[in-house]
Amino acid sequence: MDHSDRSLIERLEQLYRTRGQRLHVDDGPAGRVTALEHALQCAQLAEWADADESLVAAAFLHDVGHLLHEDPTAGQEDEHHALRALQFLRPGFGPAVTEPIRLHVAAKRYLCARDGAYLLSLTPASRHALLLQGGVMTDDEAHAFEKRPHAVAAIQLRRWDDLARTPGQRTPPLGHYLRLLALLLAREPSGTRPDWHLLDAA
Repeated sequence: MDHSDRSLIERLEQLYRTRGQRLHVDDGPAGRVTALEHALQCAQLAEWADADESLVAAAFLHDVGHLLHEDPTAGQEDEHHALRALQFLRPGFGPAVTEPIRLHVAAKRYLCARDGAYLLSLTPASRHALLLQGGVMTDDEAHAFEKRPHAVAAIQLRRWDDLARTPGQRTPPLGHYLRLLALLLAREPSGTRPDWHLLDAA
């Protein structure tokens, strides 16, 4: 792992140890968890499902875009947080990690179109967010989504995202997933690395 890789891991650790203590956006009945707890739970669910390492990493990192905002309430209800995460992560991670993250907001719209029970399970606040995200996909949009190379992974990630909100859930520590990220980075070809100016001053 080169210096740039170590710098990325260090910045991610900084984000999750500081801004990760913010409350995760959660309007469900189970209660409130922090952003770090949500990330750890989501990655744990991916591991329990025997997901590959890249999808486990995507599950852990999917909401890092929220932490890149100095304002903890910025971009919480739309897909901007996913796009911001991509700008930060793409120079270091390949599409097996970044594409499920990019598509996990669209996957919610897809599930609402294809799974009536999923749509009915949404809380009023989540339904409001759905409208901001573009609403339920049309049949044509859903067909197009299904053809995307990482659509299945994004749908899996979306379901874990919805479940990873249990206060007090025991999970592996942050270091467990940072080590996984370091292994994945070491396998990626060298290239440009993240633009650190995207991380607002903590």
